[in-house]
Amino acid sequence: MITDANVAALYLDALMTSLKDAGLAASAITLPAGEATKSFPPLIETVEQLLEMGVERGDLVIALGGGVIGDFAGFAASILRRGVRFVQIPTTLLAQVDSSVGGKTGINSKHGKNLIGAFHQPELVIIDTDVLDTLPRRELAAGYAEVAKYGLNDDADFFAWLERNGPRIIAGDQQARIHAIANSCRAKARVVAEDEREAGRRALLNLGHTFGHALEAWGGYSGRVLHGEGVSVGMVMAFELSERLGYCPAGVAARVEKHLQGVGLPTRINDFTKNLPADQPGPTVDMLLASMAQDKKVEGGKLVFIMANDVGESKIDPSVPVKALKSYLQSQC
Repeated sequence: MITDANVAALYLDALMTSLKDAGLAASAITLPAGEATKSFPPLIETVEQLLEMGVERGDLVIALGGGVIGDFAGFAASILRRGVRFVQIPTTLLAQVDSSVGGKTGINSKHGKNLIGAFHQPELVIIDTDVLDTLPRRELAAGYAEVAKYGLNDDADFFAWLERNGPRIIAGDQQARIHAIANSCRAKARVVAEDEREAGRRALLNLGHTFGHALEAWGGYSGRVLHGEGVSVGMVMAFELSERLGYCPAGVAARVEKHLQGVGLPTRINDFTKNLPADQPGPTVDMLLASMAQDKKVEGGKLVFIMANDVGESKIDPSVPVKALKSYLQSQC
């Protein structure tokens, strides 16, 4: 088992007992909670521990935690003995609807997020919606951004359902949560089945992520900007830029922003910077552009964005004019 300190305090003993009661030998590695764990020093130490434990190719590495642990443990499993089996038990909404499904694993670099990794599919993903009851509201809302993404990406009916039921999901309605999680997993599975290694269509799942990852990088992966919070702001930015470029009807970005604000998500860069001390500057246009240049969708040195024609109609666009992009970023920074 690979988990973090926060999750271990809640669920590790119960899982260890269950496995041992079933006649399975189990041991655990507990890591610090937070995005900083997704880096080389903890990875090297963890892989060495797994080797010391005698983990074989036929054994299972279990990722018990949120997106950080899932990405990290999956990558460790992918490089251990050239690939051992692993299972995802995601404990956050974000991990349940997004990062645990699809086989993307990895760690961060000083140059950007998830730039070092591998495609390594889990043997099994086990989603228990009850664990969301112990999730802080901020983390729950951050995960909801990825749920909204599936509606905005290619399912206008689902987004309309979320507009009616989003607050119920945040408030703890189990049936609403189950419907949203199942629908999100089906949506991601359809895309991944068509394009497992992101050669084309799978890039659509990055709606809002080019902007969002740049904001996370500005925040230093410290918790100042949670992944889902960056995605929330990034999706609003993607729709606003789409309107500016004439792709999207006027008013659609405002509709997206209203819904995300309604479930407690940030929607503007200013939401992250308004309470900063005077000696801590917000992100600059040049800083954001430099981070975007490391985006994994970059082709031939050119930025590739996920833009939108409307709610439920996103598209891959390699031709966003740099001048228009800089002008828009200046207005936001």
